[in-house]
Amino acid sequence: MDDKEKSKEELRRFFLAGASVTDPMKEYHLEFLPGNKVEEERIEAILKSFSIHPKRGFRGKNPMIYLKDAGEIADVLKLLGAFNSLMEFENARILKEVSENVNRRVNFEAANINRTVKASVKQQEDILLIKEMIGLERIESGLRELAEQRLQYPDASLEELSRGLSTPIGKSGVNHRLRKLARIAKELREEIALNRNETEMSQDDF
Repeated sequence: MDDKEKSKEELRRFFLAGASVTDPMKEYHLEFLPGNKVEEERIEAILKSFSIHPKRGFRGKNPMIYLKDAGEIADVLKLLGAFNSLMEFENARILKEVSENVNRRVNFEAANINRTVKASVKQQEDILLIKEMIGLERIESGLRELAEQRLQYPDASLEELSRGLSTPIGKSGVNHRLRKLARIAKELREEIALNRNETEMSQDDF
């Protein structure tokens, strides 16, 4: 038996004497609980000889050698010859990663929808203000057509708004027109605020 095989056999004994693997669906964690300082250093040395990088810690008052990296935990299971456990670990690892990817995708989509809804509500507020203050017929035809599209289809995406125009434009073009409408609304709000301030100052004179 060569040195590598002897090290594997020694590692198996340490594992059976005091080690555990946490359910990978919860977290990636494998730990050895050495009986003394000599065992602690020996476990660490064996793992490092196989290019595995353990960390030291404590379980209560007892020293602990542990791993958090899923790939390194799988490597240890291979070294131990625990192939059934390795298969279960890898299956759980795949399921967990798929689940995490799905959750990230759902969260990403939800965030996108939330941003889209907020933007649409703000656009509608701007357009209704313009309509009330000066009338949509007084703004340029391209802006008026897009404004009417947004009011008619509040949930439409920029691409859908574009397709509803008499002359479809790109997404950047729709954005450009929406920014123009936002600027007009901003100017109207500033005008309203200015008029309100002037009115309040006039009332203070009496």
